[in-house]
This record gives sequence, structure tokens and C-alpha cells, in this order.
Amino acid sequence: MSLGGHLDELRTRLGLALGGFAVAFFAALAVAKGFAGLILSPYRAAMEAAGLELKLQAVQPAEPFLVYVKASLVLAALASSPWIFYQFWAFVAAGLHRHEQRFVRAAVPACAALFAGGALFFLLGLAPWLFRFFMRFDLGIDYLTYQPAVGPTVDFILTLALVFGVAFQTPVAIVFAERMGLVSQAALRRARKYVLLGAFVVGAVCTPPDVVSQVALALPLYALFEGGLLVCRVWPRRRD
Repeated sequence: MSLGGHLDELRTRLGLALGGFAVAFFAALAVAKGFAGLILSPYRAAMEAAGLELKLQAVQPAEPFLVYVKASLVLAALASSPWIFYQFWAFVAAGLHRHEQRFVRAAVPACAALFAGGALFFLLGLAPWLFRFFMRFDLGIDYLTYQPAVGPTVDFILTLALVFGVAFQTPVAIVFAERMGLVSQAALRRARKYVLLGAFVVGAVCTPPDVVSQVALALPLYALFEGGLLVCRVWPRRRD
């Protein structure tokens, strides 16, 4: 394709991706209240485990409605992720040789599964543990009452769920770069210490300003790098 052809292809793929997301969003509005309950389930489980009264504050008049909209947006992103990733990889495939395009057919379901897996890994695995840690942290003030607002609580959970979903794309990116000959396995192995440092930098930038959340993202991110490197090792690239 010419440059203009690639730009037209990009515009078409973006339009199709946004159209699929819009359809998923309007469908998600019907079940977003139940999904909001799932989002807040880590907070509920941590409060019950700590023996605290289960309450959330709505500080602003529109706060419950905004939580409903945010839950719809995230549910739409999860539901439409296979379609969105397909459009992304279809655009990439337009610049690949025919034998390289086979990778795209494997990358689309892998990306969608990793995105959903990353979000659920945080929601069901890490979030309850994080809330229990924050609730049981002793500040030394006996008159402190733990009762967060619903808006910031949902923002905290949704932000980290989406960050984990995106971070879980690391193995696909590594395998793609190695398959296309952009980087070698030897170079990836030599870069381990820089990747570990970069994982903590990403954790510091993409999470709220607390050490626990930063470490909770950085360690899985580095583990995903090692997972991508393992896939490259057991699935050798065809040099021809």
C-alpha cells in the first residue's frame, strides 16, 4: 500500500473498532448495575472479612450515575475487546508478508484473552488483597473511620483493572517483535535488568501513588515478560 492507502485503512479500522465498542456500550447499559456490583465485590469481601460496617458514601449528586456509566464503559471494553483487537491486528497485517500474517490469526484471540484475564486477575485476585491491606493499616489514630466514597473506590478498581488488562499484552508484543525479526532472544535475555526496572517505572506511573499497587503491577508485568521470552524459546522462529 501507499502511505495514503495505509491512512485510509487506519481510518476504516478505527471506525469499525469504535462502532463495535458503541454497540457493546449500549448493550452493556442493560446489565451495568450488576457489573458495578461485581466491580465492588473486592471491597465488599474485604469489609466483611475485616468485620467493618459495609457502607459507601455518595458525596456528589451525580456520583451513582457516573459509576453506572463507567461500569458500562469498562464492560463494553471487555465485551468488544476481541473485535477491537481484530481491527488493530488487521491494520498491522496490511503491512506484513503473507507468511507473516499467520501470526495475526493467533494474536487476536490471545490479545482478547489476555486483556480479559488481566482485568479479572486484578478484580478477583489482587483487589481483595489490596483492600484488606489498606483497611487493616494502622495509622495510629483511634478515631479514624474507614468509609470511602463510591466514586473514588470504583475509579481505583477500574483504573487498575484496565491497566492490568493492557499490561497483560506484554507476551504478545514480545513474541510479535521476535517473530518479525525486530529483536533477538539473546537481546531480550540481556535486557532483563532493564525490563525489571522498566516494570517498576510503569507500575509507578500507571497506578495510584502507593507502593503496594505499584509492586502489585510491576511483578506480574515482569513475569509476563519472562512468559513471552519462554514462548519465543519453545516456539522457534522459522529463519527462512
